Amino acid sequence: MTSLDFSLCDADNHYYESRDAFTRHADRKMAGRCMQWATIGGKERLLVGGKVQHFIANPTFDPVARPGCLDDYFRGKVAKSDMREAFGELVPIPPEYRDRDARLTVMDDQGLEACFMFPTLGVGMEEALSHDLPAAAAAFRAFNRWVEEDWGFAYQGRIYAVPYITLVDLDMAIEELEWALSRDVRTLCMRAGPVHTVGGTVSPADPRFDPFW
Repeated sequence: MTSLDFSLCDADNHYYESRDAFTRHADRKMAGRCMQWATIGGKERLLVGGKVQHFIANPTFDPVARPGCLDDYFRGKVAKSDMREAFGELVPIPPEYRDRDARLTVMDDQGLEACFMFPTLGVGMEEALSHDLPAAAAAFRAFNRWVEEDWGFAYQGRIYAVPYITLVDLDMAIEELEWALSRDVRTLCMRAGPVHTVGGTVSPADPRFDPFW
């Protein structure tokens, strides 16, 4: 077997957002329209635009599912009628899910040279704020500062965390892109679908977005 003179790069890692991922750098004037936390029925719930979000059952990610817990499910080796049952017993969130230096140690053990890290909770939040476009733009501006601060866009040349950019506000999208590029970002996360605008949804390929592209 031919040996390789390079290690693997995982192009589909994910970070588990911290509790303050959307709030640490939030504009206080927009707080009530963006993300907030509340204790409801003894459980921590994430409010988005003042409503409990249901995109992820436990947005605190603690406890969390074990790695690979759905492998047998997707291979058709087990029959589970309830997806929650298929996840099995949850475990306390490991340090490497939220700490970049702990993640590098695990990557060393796994033989990974580098990885791209995408949002988990974040990918559902643009749609959750589609009714309030200024709030969506503000929320992701705050979110991207958290990504850069906690993970870095090119940490030690190995962890390439990915910011989320929305086109709901073109001027802000361009500002966010330029800000991220100035910090050595390598790739972006964007909603794979129509862009919400004040006049309705339009294609991201619409000429109005040419200044961004």
